[in-house]
Amino acid sequence: MVIKIKYPDIGVCGLSCVLCPRYYTDGTSRCWGCKTPSRMGAICPITNCALNKKGVEFCWKCGESQSCPRWGKLRDFGKQHDSPKCYQTLEDDIAFIQQHDVAEFRIKQQIRADLLTEMLRDFNEGRSKRYYCIAATVMDIDELRESLSKAKKTSAGLGMKEKAKVLHSILDEIAERKGYYLKLRK
Repeated sequence: MVIKIKYPDIGVCGLSCVLCPRYYTDGTSRCWGCKTPSRMGAICPITNCALNKKGVEFCWKCGESQSCPRWGKLRDFGKQHDSPKCYQTLEDDIAFIQQHDVAEFRIKQQIRADLLTEMLRDFNEGRSKRYYCIAATVMDIDELRESLSKAKKTSAGLGMKEKAKVLHSILDEIAERKGYYLKLRK
């Protein structure tokens, strides 16, 4: 069964590929998303089921989505744990997509990805990629914008390591105040 992939950067389960650390990896280990040719051969039972068996681009488009044990297990896992990708907003993201649509979700994710790209370009000392990916996933878009603006002003003229510390402290302060968790949950 061959289906036309319209949104390669949004996983069949609802995860946003453009906020994953592997999406920003250089070299052959870079992942462009679970629905891209380089990943279609990977053994992911959820992707295989949706695309190859059910012929749907997203789990929620499947008639069995409410009772699907695979998707249910992933969603339950995502409520308390993460993999290399942050799952903290998965349920909210799925609800947003179901209420609005994938195109609108993608617009929001691209704004987050643009802010993440800015963080990685201007504040990554080589050790903060995953941290920034999580921040871009869980924090409010306006908070991310304001944090970047404040960090740019505060860190002008500093080296990359010091700039990273400045942005980390701004993001950490917001996370503590708002109850965000900026680490992978294991």
